[in-house]
Amino acid sequence: MELQADARNLEMKKLWQDKINEEKEKLGRHHPGIVQHLRVTIEGTKSHREGGYEIKVVAAVPSGTVVVKRKGEKVVPLLVDAFNTLGQQLKEIQRKKRQTSKAQEGIQLLEAEGIIKTLFDDEAYGFISTPDGSEIYFNEGALKDISINDLKVGDAVKFAEEMGEKGPSAAWVKAI
Repeated sequence: MELQADARNLEMKKLWQDKINEEKEKLGRHHPGIVQHLRVTIEGTKSHREGGYEIKVVAAVPSGTVVVKRKGEKVVPLLVDAFNTLGQQLKEIQRKKRQTSKAQEGIQLLEAEGIIKTLFDDEAYGFISTPDGSEIYFNEGALKDISINDLKVGDAVKFAEEMGEKGPSAAWVKAI
């Protein structure tokens, strides 16, 4: 991904440039091929002599542009926060893209109800028992509005079944 970093009303410090490069590398590892161009601007606000800064991170992605702005007194924590927020937004873009592609492929997810049969909360997965006796695998990433630590064996859940790499698994799981 192409990177452009600027400082306005102040001089770019090496520490800031290094942090920007580090965060860019993390984005590249966690969201490969999503960001085509990245622009980071650090601006000294009117009160920057007293510690006022504004960070603006602009990422060009296939579906448009993502912009994150942060204001505060210390540049490095602002950069970390801005890049974390950008990462979350990119994750959401990827999730929506996967949902769209599944819908376009015509994959019909079967919604069903079941009971938590087994939990491995230390490893963040478990199995749902269905009324017909089959077991459906799920992991923490499939959980909606609940964490794996809030589930107990015997809890009733709703889920959407899909075919995973090793058999049936839950695309999403909600507590009833």
